[in-house]
Amino acid sequence: MTESNSTASELRDLRARAARGDQDAVDELVELAGSRNDLDELRTFADAGSSDAVDILVELAGERGDRTELRRLATAGSQDAADILEELDS
Repeated sequence: MTESNSTASELRDLRARAARGDQDAVDELVELAGSRNDLDELRTFADAGSSDAVDILVELAGERGDRTELRRLATAGSQDAADILEELDS
């Protein structure tokens, strides 16, 4: 499913499946959130343990030079975020 063909009901269905522990639904929601640059939804999934969401957040924060987000992610354990911060600070 891509963002262009996801309807509100499809998103509700995906969210319901994800809430029941369906990893495929979580993965799809993370991908959709990344394509929409939906940082809040990505943070929610990252905080729930999605390494894919963390990876996308790191990528987006790195592209924007968002040191605050990178620090938050590094503090939460993302070595990639710490590495990007180090690069930005050098």
